[in-house]
Amino acid sequence: MPATLRDVAERAGVSRSAVSRTFTDGASVSAKMRRKVEKAAAELGYSPNALASSLTTGRTKLIGLVSNNFHNPIFLEVFDLFTRGLQERGLRPLLVNLSNETEPDSSVRMLRQYSVDGVVVASSTLPPAFAMAFRDAGIPVVHSFGRLSGAPQVHVVGIDNVEAGRLAARELVARGYGRVAMLAGPESATSTQDRLAGFLEEIALHPEIAVSHSFASAYSFRAGRTEMQALLAQGPAEAYFCGDDVLSIGALSAVRDAGLRVPEDIGLIGLNDMEMAGWENIDLTTIRQPIQQIIRSSVELVVAMLAEPDRYPEARLFPCTVVERGTLRPRP
Repeated sequence: MPATLRDVAERAGVSRSAVSRTFTDGASVSAKMRRKVEKAAAELGYSPNALASSLTTGRTKLIGLVSNNFHNPIFLEVFDLFTRGLQERGLRPLLVNLSNETEPDSSVRMLRQYSVDGVVVASSTLPPAFAMAFRDAGIPVVHSFGRLSGAPQVHVVGIDNVEAGRLAARELVARGYGRVAMLAGPESATSTQDRLAGFLEEIALHPEIAVSHSFASAYSFRAGRTEMQALLAQGPAEAYFCGDDVLSIGALSAVRDAGLRVPEDIGLIGLNDMEMAGWENIDLTTIRQPIQQIIRSSVELVVAMLAEPDRYPEARLFPCTVVERGTLRPRP
C-alpha cells in the first residue's frame, strides 16, 4: 500500500498537521521540521495527494485550457507551450475540446464540476461570449488570441488582427501586385473579420489595385485547398493573403497541383509562422504572430488572477512581423 500522511508523521515523530503544512505552499513550518518530514517522506516513498490537498486549501490548481480548433497543427505548438508554462508554475492544465460547441453554458457547467481555479480560452474563432460566460460564473478567465475591444470585459492577450491585415496588404502593394485577394478563414470568426477589415482598408488606399476576397469553411489544410481550387477555376488573382498558415499550405498544394508556380505565377502570404511554414518544401512567406510571448503573458495573468481575483481586465497586444521566405516575388 502507498505510504500515507499518517505513516510519514509516525516515522518523523511529528503531528499529521506538521506533515500537511510541510507539503502546503506558503504554510508556516520550521526548517528543522521540514527536514525531518522530507527525510521520512523520502524513506517511505510518500507523495502528497493533490486531490486531498485541494479539500484542505480550497484550491485544485486545475486550469481549464479550452479551444475549438484541434485540427489546426498550430495548436499542437500552442498546447505544448501552455501545458509546460502552467506546469512550471505548479498548475495543472485540463484540456477541453469545444470544437462542436456553439453555446458556452455546457462548458461552464463541466469546468465548474471539476472546480477549476481558472480558465484559458485559447482560440481566435470562439466568440467573446465564451470567455464572458466563464467570467459571469465567477471563474477567473484569460482569452488568449482573443479580440481586442476598447474596454475589455475579460483579460485578452493576442495581436491586433486589423493591423495584421494591413501589414499583409502593405507587403503585396510593395511587391507590385496589381490584382490581390484574401483567402480568409470562416466568415463568422472574429479573427477573420478583423484581418479582412484591415486588409481591405489598406488596399483601398491604392485604387489602382483590384481586390477581392473569399472565405474558407475552416482554418484547415483541406478548406484552404478546396477554396483555392475554386478560385483557380474562376481566374486567380496575382497574390493572396491567406487567413493563416494552414490555409496557405492548402492553397499552395492546390496551386502546384494546377501546374502553376509559386511565386512566379501566384504569390502567397500567410499568418502565424507555425513550424511547418519554414519546411523546405513549403518555404512560406508569412506574418509572425508572437505565440510564445502571448502564451507567457497569458500564464502570467492566470497566476496574477489566482492571487487577485478582482484584478481589473486588461488587453495585452503584441506586434507582428513579416517573415521573408519564398512564396512572394521580391520587392522591386
